[in-house]
Amino acid sequence: MKPAAALQAADEALARRAWGEVFAILSEADRHQPLDPEDLERLALAAHLVGRDSESDDLWTRAHHAWLTRGDGPRAVRCVFWLGLDLVLSGEWARGAGWMARAQRLLDAGEPDCVEQGYLLALEGLQSFLAGEAAKSEAVSEQALTFATRFGDTDLMNFAMVSIGESLIRLGRAEEGAQLLDEAMVAVTAGEVSPVVSGLAYCAVIAACREVFDLRRAREWTAEFSRWCAAQEELVPYRGICLVHRIEIMCLHGDWSDALEEANRACRWMRSVPAAQSADAAYYQLGELYRLRGEYDEAERAYREASRLGHTAQPGVALSLLSAGDVGAAERAIRTALDGAADPTSRCRILPAYVEVMLAADHADEARTAAAELAAVAEALDFPLLRAFSGRAQGAVLLAAGEARSAQALLGRAVASFRDLDAPYEAARTRLLFGLSCRETGDEITARLEIEAATSVFRELGAAPDLMRVEGLAHKAPARAAGLLTARELEVLRHVAVGKSNRGVADDLFLSEKTVARHLSNIFLKLGVSSRSAATAYAHEHHLV
Repeated sequence: MKPAAALQAADEALARRAWGEVFAILSEADRHQPLDPEDLERLALAAHLVGRDSESDDLWTRAHHAWLTRGDGPRAVRCVFWLGLDLVLSGEWARGAGWMARAQRLLDAGEPDCVEQGYLLALEGLQSFLAGEAAKSEAVSEQALTFATRFGDTDLMNFAMVSIGESLIRLGRAEEGAQLLDEAMVAVTAGEVSPVVSGLAYCAVIAACREVFDLRRAREWTAEFSRWCAAQEELVPYRGICLVHRIEIMCLHGDWSDALEEANRACRWMRSVPAAQSADAAYYQLGELYRLRGEYDEAERAYREASRLGHTAQPGVALSLLSAGDVGAAERAIRTALDGAADPTSRCRILPAYVEVMLAADHADEARTAAAELAAVAEALDFPLLRAFSGRAQGAVLLAAGEARSAQALLGRAVASFRDLDAPYEAARTRLLFGLSCRETGDEITARLEIEAATSVFRELGAAPDLMRVEGLAHKAPARAAGLLTARELEVLRHVAVGKSNRGVADDLFLSEKTVARHLSNIFLKLGVSSRSAATAYAHEHHLV
């Protein structure tokens, strides 16, 4: 193909967003005759969008030098922005910083007051955000936005607005940040922004929504993102995160079979594309789906692969251990996970599981503290999904403490929230707790209805571990509630049944007398008895001693 014809064909492929075609045509043309700087930029863009990152970096470097040869410093600096963006996002911060310093020197020696100065500020803002310096990121990105507004640069304006929105959310101003992200996405959905900036904006807004548990926004933007990716079949960057969030949403909405198929397909695709992003998150989601179905060997393999690729395998691994009955290992794993979660968002993803594991391990005080921390964040962010998880955690703690009446109000509201969010599995788990709280207060009819309803959802979804946990509860009478005793309550009952006083039980089990008295109160309530002697008789009659 002659050079002019090749460039025209590349233009046509570019208009169709056929990035593989653009890359093939321009690469072939470049082999016959070195491309002009403008076409080198288009080839670098295409290389990035088809996942050829090292080639993209080389091409941006060539374009940079080509512009310098022509004496166009600002255009050379613009190439440094795209190159530096790749380097920063891939973790090569030292190389990125070197290029940024070189670009700044070029501007200082030539044209410091140009829009490219704003691009360098935007890159600095991104690097600050990734380093955990949200306040600095916001300030620097605001400066970049000033340049973008003055020069009317849509790409820079969008990039800066997204960085500011992310930073505001990280600084605790979630609603303000989310609104700014929504505004930035208007330009993306209207096609006013270049492909790379659009892809980064989609990734940022969805990640931010997940960070604050804003399910409504995450669902809406993920659907838009899926359509954007589908229109560019050869696109490699960004597609991974699109697939992962689709799987998360499908799982939450109870489409487990489809989600499992999608997760397996996503993992296969990512294995076939060396530069694919979010492979670690895809394997984690695959592990979560296997865990929920009780397929623990498959879950373990998926979690191991997620961990190998750099994703934390928690709280999935701890919950898997808990479901398998290894409470001690689950406790150790979830403690390590929470200790390693530094920021509030990371802790919120661990805290619901932490409460569950601590209750199973009979560490009621720690569970209560964790539930209170979760409640404080939920109140500050005020998003329905987080409020629902918080309400269930608080209700579970109250139920374990024998405060069933207080637990009912929280659990009832949590059930309603999960239903509004169309989250059947989470609603069913909460209905089970609500049913048990009704049983504790003597309302056996409501208890049976709630437990049966939860069981039906578990059966429909294929939630084998939950199904095993509740099988038979629907028809179990209160007087036969030994199965509801925790491991610690059974220990206390066994000591009481052989004649130990509260002081003696406390000494043997390294508890306070107050804690022993609380456990006894719960035991009496669950067994439907009112004295130590009746509890002792029950223990002997049912071979618990």
